[in-house]
Amino acid sequence: MTIALWLLVGLPLVAGALLVVAGHGVDRVATWAGVAIGAAELGLAVAVGKPAVTAPFLAGLPVGLAVDGLSAVMVVTVAAVLLAVLVYTAGEFGPDEARSRFVGLVLIFAGAMQVTVTATSLLGLLLGWEVMGAMSYALIGFWWRDPQRVESGRTAFLTTRAADLGLYVAAGAAFAGLRTLDLDRLSTLHGWPLQVVTAGVVVAAAGKSAQLPFSFWLSRAMAGPSQVSALLHSATMVAAGAYLLLRLAPLLDASGWAAPAVGWLGGFTALALGAVAVMQTDLKQLLAASTCAQIGFIVMAAGTAGRAGGAEYLVAHAATKSLLFLAAGAWLAALGTKDLAALQGAGRRWPSVGVPFAVGALALAGIPSLSLWVTKDAVLGSVLEESAALYVVGLAAAALSAVYAGKALVVVLARSDQDASAGWDAEQQGTRRVPALVSAPIIALALPAAGLAAFGLPAVADRMARLLGAPVVRPDPWEAAVSAALAVAGVAAAAVWARRIAAVPVEGRRAPEVPLTGGSRSRAAAAPGRVGGWLSRWLGLEPAAHRLVVRPTMVLASALAAADDRVVDGAVRGAARATESAARLADRRLEWTVDAAVRAVVRGARRLGVLARRPQTGQLYQYYAQAVAVLAVLAILVLLVR
Repeated sequence: MTIALWLLVGLPLVAGALLVVAGHGVDRVATWAGVAIGAAELGLAVAVGKPAVTAPFLAGLPVGLAVDGLSAVMVVTVAAVLLAVLVYTAGEFGPDEARSRFVGLVLIFAGAMQVTVTATSLLGLLLGWEVMGAMSYALIGFWWRDPQRVESGRTAFLTTRAADLGLYVAAGAAFAGLRTLDLDRLSTLHGWPLQVVTAGVVVAAAGKSAQLPFSFWLSRAMAGPSQVSALLHSATMVAAGAYLLLRLAPLLDASGWAAPAVGWLGGFTALALGAVAVMQTDLKQLLAASTCAQIGFIVMAAGTAGRAGGAEYLVAHAATKSLLFLAAGAWLAALGTKDLAALQGAGRRWPSVGVPFAVGALALAGIPSLSLWVTKDAVLGSVLEESAALYVVGLAAAALSAVYAGKALVVVLARSDQDASAGWDAEQQGTRRVPALVSAPIIALALPAAGLAAFGLPAVADRMARLLGAPVVRPDPWEAAVSAALAVAGVAAAAVWARRIAAVPVEGRRAPEVPLTGGSRSRAAAAPGRVGGWLSRWLGLEPAAHRLVVRPTMVLASALAAADDRVVDGAVRGAARATESAARLADRRLEWTVDAAVRAVVRGARRLGVLARRPQTGQLYQYYAQAVAVLAVLAILVLLVR
């Protein structure tokens, strides 16, 4: 099985590097080669077992890889999402795209994540961590001819790199305290090394998983291809920080302060970014903000002894979010837009994408009997055991999840004015059909998005507990009922609000003649709108939706925007000014001094060269005279010394 482990991490890395180097010459076969490698990777992940390998690396420190319960769950998740993304790429990428480079970068990205989740020491973890960061820059800025996309990749790279410094500080402190970098031994540290290591790990994990205050980079990452977003947000880089916190939960507990701090960090991120997601009118931006919020639940689990529930939630979220991003990418390719108002009715026009999207959105909303309802309640159950206040924050964040997921769902399933026209034709409207290779992985991902609710079955829960080595906290019936009620109410409130969004005009698209709110109840009001409107009126949510959801969300969003402008942006601008001042000082003082020293050495060497050329006359008698003089001086020195 050790060979299988080496292949698991080495196959995507080596194959990806070869495809990147090969360039356009293999574009024709690159996507299908990627699919074959992805399928092999999934087979290896399922069959790898629990091996462990080590190899010498640097200064006597070995690099170790091992598969245990938590990493076994992760390697399968990464491989499954990778295969779905590669199949989608085979159907979505055009013949003029640099397919070999793209597939190669995706494979390296996934291989680096496999190294990260199987690493047994900070040294191996840093290797995978750094490669992931570099690949994220390359993939987000894949369309490098667009300066804005390149700038977005640079923003993501620099932000995560700044947070990654925490991991280097942690590695230094760990080596100083233990003379080893083994992850399992970090919790045995004491004194200042323990606190420094813990702080470094928390900062690095928060940066990678786009938790506050690092969450802004994930919005910029939406400039990359949709399949990059699907892989980035679900099973690789953004999940890496949450995975690290789950892996090092004993370290958080040992520090004394880190576990509650991490729990509240996840709770505040889930709440704040949930509010941001509610206000988005761009589908990909909505999903990006929701990723920060949903990862916040996993971070909460890591800080409240909910390791097993957090791992289950991570897997369910990976399936759901990759499904939603691939669906958004399919509509973007077909319609050329990500705007929710322009996507009105897209789910009806392309049911092969719309139906799976509905499953994913309902799962994201936390609707009962779907995966994220079960796993979210497991997380909230562990939170309630630690802090009732944090549990309330988690419930509020869960309610926001239902609102933003419901908003996206109602808009894409609503009947548009184009659908009402009997002569509507996709080709006439400048759109194209969704290829089967694009819809196939989306449909496949809908199965785990719904079916992973099996985590709630006692037999499955017991098996997961044994695999992860930690009990899974199952909520009481009243907790599940509260969660379910919030999800249904949130979707109903979103149905009222989303119908208004669908009536907003978009550049290049005329507004619907019959708005989806108020006025006549004509054919333009779709079945989801009718059901949502009836349910919201029955619950008394029509006027309350604005008062209880929209208005508080707007106030919270305004406060967050002000804090972002004054605190985050202010800190960035202050750091830039300080760096510029330091650079000017260095230019005036340090650079002048260094340059003067270099010039002095050059002048001295030149003068010595001139003096050294003078005895070189070419006259033999002068050489004899010089030799006699030197011997005479040596003889005098010998006599004096004696």
